[in-house]
Amino acid sequence: MAFDTSTPGRILGIGGIFFKSADDKALGTWYKNALGLPSSPGGTMFHWRERESPNTERMTVWSIFPSKSNYFDPSKSPFMINYIVDDLDAFLKKCAAEKVKIDPKRQDASYGRFAWIYDPDGNKIELWQQLEKL
Repeated sequence: MAFDTSTPGRILGIGGIFFKSADDKALGTWYKNALGLPSSPGGTMFHWRERESPNTERMTVWSIFPSKSNYFDPSKSPFMINYIVDDLDAFLKKCAAEKVKIDPKRQDASYGRFAWIYDPDGNKIELWQQLEKL
């Protein structure tokens, strides 16, 4: 069975790129000074609009984490990708049908709903159903 991308429960874009650094503060300063990436406590926020729905604003977060952060656990990878999904529950149902490893943890926040899955190499992938208004 192939993953159906024609129905709700699909990836809309990249919601975040997260990676670890032994000196996250210094590296953040380097990216700010050398490349002009502004930084906030949550990282750099890139706002964009969907081509098919130009009235919908989305956001991609680029963030450096301390090397000792356990946010990526149990993955041993120094990075994690976040994908924006249109319908988190439908997406997870499709993942289950494809026998994707799904973390039982869920998180609801003022800016969206989150869940996590793992690829065959054990890399943790964050899923984010954004709220309509950011």
